[in-house]
Amino acid sequence: MARFYLIVGHVGRLEFLVPQGVELVQLRLKDQPEPEVRRQIARARDFCAVHGAQLVVNDHWRHALDMRCGFVHLGQEDMETADFAALRRAGVRVGLSTHDEDELERALSHDPAYVALGPVYPTRLKKMAWAPQGIDRVARWKRLAGAVPLVAIGGLTPERAKAVLAAGADSAAVVTDIQCAEHPEARTREWIRACSP
Repeated sequence: MARFYLIVGHVGRLEFLVPQGVELVQLRLKDQPEPEVRRQIARARDFCAVHGAQLVVNDHWRHALDMRCGFVHLGQEDMETADFAALRRAGVRVGLSTHDEDELERALSHDPAYVALGPVYPTRLKKMAWAPQGIDRVARWKRLAGAVPLVAIGGLTPERAKAVLAAGADSAAVVTDIQCAEHPEARTREWIRACSP
């Protein structure tokens, strides 16, 4: 699994940043009409295929299945309605969000491609129901997850990414730090360097 995990909210941003050397990118579409969701997923799928990047579709697992995407990410609430058997039959890998040990246990029961822990640090993107988890929780989660890859997310910067990777995370995910950067392309390259072994 790639150590740097970019998360973007629009296919245009994906097309802008993936050529910087991104290997793993999530398209997180919120509050968009269905035709626009399908348009962006299809465009992102094809663009990532050309550039050798792995696309992860957030939430919209039915569209991902229908459009032959190979990877989806689901939050705990999305797990209620997801057809894991259909995803498995189609060979679609699934990453799952977790915030406490009950959620982690539930996620691991679905044999996920990875589990995500967050927010590790305070985050500006959205109001979270969970307090920052901290570095010690990252190390504990990795012990509990075992061979399942662990993605750390929430309030990360390139410097903090080094710390979470050193604590045992397999991948560091970023939204806001790049989204709000004055020069997103340069910041993306900085992230890639920070996450390199």
